[in-house]
Amino acid sequence: MTLQPNQLDQSVGFLMGVAYRKLTGLLQQRLKAYDITPEQWSVLYHISRTDGMIQRDIAELAEKDHPTTTRILDHLLKKGLVEKQVNDEDRRAFLVSLTNSGRTLLEQTEPIEQSITADIQRCMTNEEYDVFMKALRRIHTHTSQLMKS
Repeated sequence: MTLQPNQLDQSVGFLMGVAYRKLTGLLQQRLKAYDITPEQWSVLYHISRTDGMIQRDIAELAEKDHPTTTRILDHLLKKGLVEKQVNDEDRRAFLVSLTNSGRTLLEQTEPIEQSITADIQRCMTNEEYDVFMKALRRIHTHTSQLMKS
């Protein structure tokens, strides 16, 4: 029996969603030994880029909403991977920084994330990969603009 393509097979959103879930599942599988989820890893990574960020900025960089960011930060705090400090400029906002354990975990797991990228690059040529990345960035920018209007 040959399956005929349907409209969902041609839907950008559907195909990107399936690819995202597969990539996330692969990353989750590889991060399992480190007791961290892909969502937590992403937030940890963004905190490492600018140590001492407020939660609103972390949410923006990680492209997550405030409640999701709060939940993830709570998990990272319990695991001892981040710490909060009072922000002298705005006492209502805490500065979030990596702990030594958080830095160590990130150093150990960055190669795992990079291995996912390498695995994806192996299924296409360098030229295809470059075009793919440019298209993803353009889609990101375009959809961000559409969401603002």
